[in-house]
Amino acid sequence: MINKTLLFFAAALLCLTACTNRVNPKALYGDWKYIKIDHPQGDGLTDTISTDTLMAKAPFITFSKNNELKITWGGKILSQGKFTISGDNINFTENLAGGQTRTFPFYVSKLDEKSIVFETLGKDGSRVTAIKK
Repeated sequence: MINKTLLFFAAALLCLTACTNRVNPKALYGDWKYIKIDHPQGDGLTDTISTDTLMAKAPFITFSKNNELKITWGGKILSQGKFTISGDNINFTENLAGGQTRTFPFYVSKLDEKSIVFETLGKDGSRVTAIKK
């Protein structure tokens, strides 16, 4: 009886641990070059940003080991702040003017050592596909 109870709690703990942190920080760290941006919930007229625009502006996102996140577009920092990981989400706390911040999640649907796919959710959400630089 004690062995079954112990086994049950061990299995529950393993499941809880596996379910709470699916984005691997070690795989995340580094620079990721955007290769595709689309708007899956968009109006259908402007569902993607062209390959020419991506090549010209060379956007990328950087995840640092000190939990800093920077988004660079056209050689300039577009956004920066801190991030935390929660399950399949990267919670980004963006630094705004006047010392203000805002926090929102990036849902990560794919992450391996070569590519990442993440998106902001909602009607105005964007999905980004990027490759490791």
